[in-house]
Amino acid sequence: MAKGSRGGAGKSLVRASLAIHEPPVGSSTTPGGLIKSFAFDFNPAQLSLSVRAQWKATPTVAVRDGSIPEFMGPEPREMTVEIFLDSSDKPSSNTVLKKVESLLACCEVTSRSIAAKQPSPPWVVLQWGSFSTARFTAYVSSVEVSYSLFGTTGVPIRATCQVRLHEIPGKTKGQNPTSGALTAQRVHQVVAGDSLQSLAWREYGDATVWRAIAEANGLDDPARLPAGTELVLPAVEEVRHA
Repeated sequence: MAKGSRGGAGKSLVRASLAIHEPPVGSSTTPGGLIKSFAFDFNPAQLSLSVRAQWKATPTVAVRDGSIPEFMGPEPREMTVEIFLDSSDKPSSNTVLKKVESLLACCEVTSRSIAAKQPSPPWVVLQWGSFSTARFTAYVSSVEVSYSLFGTTGVPIRATCQVRLHEIPGKTKGQNPTSGALTAQRVHQVVAGDSLQSLAWREYGDATVWRAIAEANGLDDPARLPAGTELVLPAVEEVRHA
């Protein structure tokens, strides 16, 4: 099975990534500040997504063919994504080891959540271009790692990770009034000249809602935005209800 290509499609290839966030404080369903963006070296060769609806049928003696089932609600989505890691072109590198550790840490409680007295592992969002069906806020329920190649010092230089995500239910998703499309969070990498006000204007058409971006990323000094910083941009409906 092909594992994907690092450069075959050139700059036109959209890379998948996993945005890893601090869990929110309180009862919010919006992820906290961005811990890191886990960039995939290769796009997934395999991704499975499941969604279920719960129905209940109550047997009734008076109805010969059975009662009409009652819809009880949707169940959270579940997704398993395969992440292939390889640094065999640099046998002495510990890149694969570090990346696997980052994934394993998604099942560990963050120190900031402990300090807030709401212990929780990180919340994550898979980002893959316009593949919106696979983009939802989730927690990592399991990480299974298979190491298949090792360097001369015993450090793994190739691994395949099966990461299982469970959706964290939030508010009923709103719709973009102009297109009818569901809105979602996304990650923006700061470039020279960016400010929270300019991002708010470009993303939401209202520069005054810049505080929503600052709060979503736990920024202590909103005026300081170093180039290369990755910011989560909250969904439009979250900003409107803030």
